[in-house]
Amino acid sequence: MAGDAPICGQRIDRFLWFARLAKSRSIAQALCEQGHIRLDGRRIERAHTLVRPGNVLSLMAHGRVRALRIEALPARRGPASEAVTLYRELTLATPAETDD
Repeated sequence: MAGDAPICGQRIDRFLWFARLAKSRSIAQALCEQGHIRLDGRRIERAHTLVRPGNVLSLMAHGRVRALRIEALPARRGPASEAVTLYRELTLATPAETDD
């Protein structure tokens, strides 16, 4: 049956909060619903969208765009040292770097 397969994903709002990318879960929900988050290049407008390891998140944080690859799904909101192990920062080339 289709209901027998376990869902190996986590709501994006919970991931953002657990990974300390949002100060609260309600802020994470608002970011999603306002369309400020992209998942694998697709605009997210619902906080219940599932994320999985290997997905790429793009979001605006501290005045710059961040691109992150999800490495693991957290079970809790732990300390910051634990949160940074959940994702890997992907570097983006700036216009000055590409004008060779």
